[in-house]
Amino acid sequence: MTETRTIQPSPGLRGEITVPGDKSISHRSIMLGSLAEGTTLVHGFLHGEDNHATLNAFRAMGIEIEEHADGVLKIHGKGLHGLAEPGDILDCGNSGTTIRLMTGLLAGQGFFSVLTGDKYLRKRPMKRVLSPLSTMGARIWGRGGGDLAPLAIQGGSLQPAVYDSPIASAQVKSALLLAGLYAQGETTVREPHLSRDHSERMLRFFGADVRPFEGGVTVVGHPRLTGREVFVPGDISSAAFFLVAALVTPGSELLVRNVGVNPTRSGIIDILQQMGGSLELLNSRELSGEPVADILVRSSDLKGVEIGGSVVPRAIDEFPVVSVAASFAEGTTTIRDARELRVKETDRIAAMTSELTKLGARVAAREDGMVIDGGQGLSGGTVNSHGDHRIAMSLAVAAQCAKAAVTIEDTACTATSFPNFWDLLGQATGGKG
Repeated sequence: MTETRTIQPSPGLRGEITVPGDKSISHRSIMLGSLAEGTTLVHGFLHGEDNHATLNAFRAMGIEIEEHADGVLKIHGKGLHGLAEPGDILDCGNSGTTIRLMTGLLAGQGFFSVLTGDKYLRKRPMKRVLSPLSTMGARIWGRGGGDLAPLAIQGGSLQPAVYDSPIASAQVKSALLLAGLYAQGETTVREPHLSRDHSERMLRFFGADVRPFEGGVTVVGHPRLTGREVFVPGDISSAAFFLVAALVTPGSELLVRNVGVNPTRSGIIDILQQMGGSLELLNSRELSGEPVADILVRSSDLKGVEIGGSVVPRAIDEFPVVSVAASFAEGTTTIRDARELRVKETDRIAAMTSELTKLGARVAAREDGMVIDGGQGLSGGTVNSHGDHRIAMSLAVAAQCAKAAVTIEDTACTATSFPNFWDLLGQATGGKG
């Protein structure tokens, strides 16, 4: 049965919270810990459905991963060539990161494998990864002319390549860098804008020869990766829901602790500050090669802004909740250059336009973004998540400052990336979430 939640308007978000570990870094800690020689300990791993899909895939390929009572993962890595052919299809669930990064990694293995996912993942485009991998000699087949999962992969020897990506996509870049580990020589990926660089940072942390340059990155094949101790910071994409909720809800003052503020991911902070949001970074530090800070946020009067260009790939997952912030901001917010939102877990441009309109927002969809005339507030009503975790949580943020209760249909999907979202929202709102 579909899960439905009704949320009452909030009196404000106050106190301190800690959001779960970064989803992107959690994925990569499993992958590189498995390919490293020796033991890797992972603190702060996100126990969401997406990350468990990655964890289960590596267990299916012979990697022993212990889950300790204190939440620490212990990965017994087998080296770059230590994976075993899986005895069954690898199910990536709803995780685009799992299937796309695994495609690159598996292309260099000496065995056959098949990747699939849920009904949403099987609709997402894969050719953007398969096409450049084919230039390295990868042999991969899929439905829809190679654009849709399930994907059948006959791994083997790969050649290095130089790829000019038409889009800034961390998943495309990471798939090629992982494939590049199995190529003799240097593999280079160039992008129109810098996408998130968690893969480069973690590859270097585990001992790979990674050479970033302006406009791209190069990895040298056949490194010797060594097991490490990884501390996963809080996910800024998860923190974003609470940052926006506190900004738009009067009477809020909230401290979000231990948040990853990697500059290739922190576009949401820049956007919200540009809108006039009061956000203060405290206790800045570095953990496992990643910058981390505590973020103090206070309710603010927001204003409409123009959003586009290089900030877009740095905030691509946060645009659903940015559109909520824009609905409460005075004036017009224009989002452009964000066509990538059309091919996420759902078409996020269409979904947010539809659902915010149901709550009385004035939103117009564009092919590559949205135009939102804010400042009118939102009414109550019934909305739907479209089975997308970020849509569901963004609508929950909208409900905090709506004029009446908001009922959200299909909310179980939040477990994909943020299993304790509803509990944490209740904590921050004094049980009113």
